[in-house]
This record gives sequence, C-alpha cells and structure tokens, in this order.
Amino acid sequence: MLLGIDIGTTGTKALVIDRAGNAIVSATEEYPLYTPRPLWSEQNPEDWWQACQRAVERVLATPGLKAKDIKGVGLTGQMHGLVLLDRNGAVLRPAILWNDQRTGLQCAEITERAGGLKRLLELTGNAVLPGFTAPKIVWVRENEPEIYAQVEHVLLPKDYIRYRLTGEYATEVSDASGTSLFDVAHRRWSTEMAGLLDIPMSWLPTCTESEVVSGRITAEAARLTGLRAGTPVAGGGGDQAAQAVGSGIVRPGIISVTSGTSGVVFAYADHYSPEPQGRVHVFCHAVPGAWHAMG
Repeated sequence: MLLGIDIGTTGTKALVIDRAGNAIVSATEEYPLYTPRPLWSEQNPEDWWQACQRAVERVLATPGLKAKDIKGVGLTGQMHGLVLLDRNGAVLRPAILWNDQRTGLQCAEITERAGGLKRLLELTGNAVLPGFTAPKIVWVRENEPEIYAQVEHVLLPKDYIRYRLTGEYATEVSDASGTSLFDVAHRRWSTEMAGLLDIPMSWLPTCTESEVVSGRITAEAARLTGLRAGTPVAGGGGDQAAQAVGSGIVRPGIISVTSGTSGVVFAYADHYSPEPQGRVHVFCHAVPGAWHAMG
C-alpha cells in the first residue's frame, strides 16, 4: 500500500491506497489561516506538521493496517507558499501563502530587473504573479530585513513536511515551476533568475523529477507519526499536477477543470510551449518529461 499526504490550504489529508489505486482509508485534520492585514494570507508551518502527524496516526489506526504495509509515501499540497528556515532548520516567520496579494510592487520590480515580460518568459516560462514564491522572498528582504538576514533555506509547503519527515531539503519540478526561480524549459533552477534577484542558490532545495525518492522516514518522524523508519518518500507534486495524474491527465488532448479553494483549468502537454503573453501558467508536469498549461 501507498500513503499520500496533502498539505492543503484548509487542512492536511492522509490517504492510503492499494497498488491498483483504490482508496482504502483517509483522514483530514484542519488548521487556521491568518490574515493579519488586508490582502495577507499566512499559516504556521508547525500547524501543518501537527496536522500531518494526527492524520497519519488516524489512518494507521485502521484495523488490519500496519506501518510495515506502507511501502512508500507521496507528498502534495498547496503551491507557491514561502517557508523560510534558519541554519538549524527552524521556521523564521509564518508561511506566506499562494493566495497572499501583498507583493504587487515586487512583481513589477522583478519583471523590470529581468528585462521585461518577454525576457522573463525566456527565463522561467511564466509571468511573475503575487502568488508566486520569488516576489515573497523579495518582499521579506525589503520589509523584514532582520528575518531575511537569518535565512538559510527556502521551502514550499509540502517540502517543509518532507523536511520534517526525512530531514532532507528537497522539492520536485512541478512545484518548483511556480517559484519564478525555475527554468521550466530545462527542468532545473534558473541560476540567471536567482542572480538577477540576488537570491543565493544555496538557499534552494535539491530538485528532482516527481517520482524520484527524495528521502526516507527518519527515526524521529517514525516515532511521531507511527510510520516505519526508512520508508521511502517520493518527490510528489504540486497539488494541481498531482491531482491531474490521479484524474488521468497524462496524455495530450485531455483537460481537467477543478472547482475548489482555487478554480483551475489544466491541460497536458508533451512538449514545452510557453504562452507568448504569459496569460496561463506553463509548468513541468509530475509526469517525467512532460509539461502542462494551467489557468
């Protein structure tokens, strides 16, 4: 059996499936969202971790299901959120979420520093939007310099949970695509974009394809969740790419429409083709060697 963990905007879900993809049991644990100022949207990463522990414990309490039955863990969750850690892996401030709108000025600044929209599309395949990660980093630098001075690691929401589960600073291509720091065409971090924004490459996690094993459950995480130490944890995917795989959006000609916390139209692409005016996102898919368009 396999365990999926989804770090959502309203709660974390743990889902156990069998090898055929049939759902066996699931559990959801909710947490709050904070809006300390108009247009701001934040969460406490510790809330995600506590919810993850509780949700996993609940599914593992299912009669007849044992930790040794879980052969692998996959991660997904809300995209674009900014989690800042210090050199010891401690969270420096509340996570700034995908639906936070404070960074309009920073988006304009980044577009100008990159040389305009056309050059930005060449570097990352996408326009910079307030929801994306890079403008959040720039906002912290400009508004919270005492926090910025302590940063050693930048993670996305699901990848913070990966860190707590495995001790690894890692992500995968579908989620990294929405940071404005990723070369979507070549499926790797953009050293040029990071350089333009004066963001150290050392802050960015290792990035792999979605199916690659990114780490294994540590003894401490096993104690807290009930999972077996050494269980492999796959790269996983951003929530939209991951649910597209589950919905069968894995070949050309198939499109999905999602109506949830956000509304999304999602189309598979077997080749890289950015939208010339940046009107839709073009990201790496969780399917190796594939991309997707999303609006």
